[in-house]
Amino acid sequence: MTVPRVRWLVTGTVLFAAFVVLGLLVARQPLQIDVEVANALRGQDTRPAGAVAGVVTNVLGPVLPWVLGVVLLAFALRGHVKLCLKLAVVLLVCRLISVVFKPVFERRRPREYPDLSYPSGHVVSVATTGLVVVLLCGWLAPRLVRWAVGIAVAATAVAAACRIVLGVHWVTDTIGAAVAVLGAGLVSATALRLVPFPEPDRRSLDA
Repeated sequence: MTVPRVRWLVTGTVLFAAFVVLGLLVARQPLQIDVEVANALRGQDTRPAGAVAGVVTNVLGPVLPWVLGVVLLAFALRGHVKLCLKLAVVLLVCRLISVVFKPVFERRRPREYPDLSYPSGHVVSVATTGLVVVLLCGWLAPRLVRWAVGIAVAATAVAAACRIVLGVHWVTDTIGAAVAVLGAGLVSATALRLVPFPEPDRRSLDA
């Protein structure tokens, strides 16, 4: 294993460990920042800000990985089968984070709401989609990587803010979700040899 790949693997492992540690810290009692933000935004879910946030989270949420799955299928049909299969594995691994770990931490929501809280499933979905899009660009459209990173970060931040405004997640739920996706994504992408990105003359996994 090359040095760059080891660095990505170690970075991903550290980030995922940070997600677990944070989950253990907040599972039974929210941090001060959680309480202060939740109190400051209490009741916003029934006001105009909450209405806007609700609309946004209908788009920036669990539907995105499904949409990306269709996009990957389209690229696979165009000949990028091996690459898209690997990206689909990363997509699945990262998306399952909220499904698997919510029952582990059993954290309650800031207000009465079905389902558990840590990590935020909406933020996991958006961050996962963004990460896989960045990986896809890294292999097929490297000139778009910076744009993909910027859009992914912005979309994840907006999704997090909306869930907090709606009062259905603590701040640390959203932070943990983003950190977990980045960690699990880096580990799985490194294991599948999707990172680091190849030189321009070695772009295809299907060669």
